[in-house]
Amino acid sequence: MLDTAKQRMIQETTQRRDEAMTLLRSLLDAKSISERNLAEIHQPDLVKQVTGKSSMDNAIASTRRLIDSFNRILDDLRRNLTDEDIEIIGSIEPNIAFG
Repeated sequence: MLDTAKQRMIQETTQRRDEAMTLLRSLLDAKSISERNLAEIHQPDLVKQVTGKSSMDNAIASTRRLIDSFNRILDDLRRNLTDEDIEIIGSIEPNIAFG
């Protein structure tokens, strides 16, 4: 049963990481389209002019950090999660979902 819980955690975390990777691809595509559209109408990215980074750059960087976090979690789950850890997580999991 504990192995099943660990597998479920790995599967769910992998799924969320994959969703974040899909989001990242969408953000990169949207950034490219946005930059192309701004160039066509000869308009600067005002946020980028003020802050040095566009809002798309910030979203992309944030999503990359999220993916890195998921990857670290997956590494920890695969290497370091003990049966006792799984039992503790299982007992608090319903409170996290509905708390």
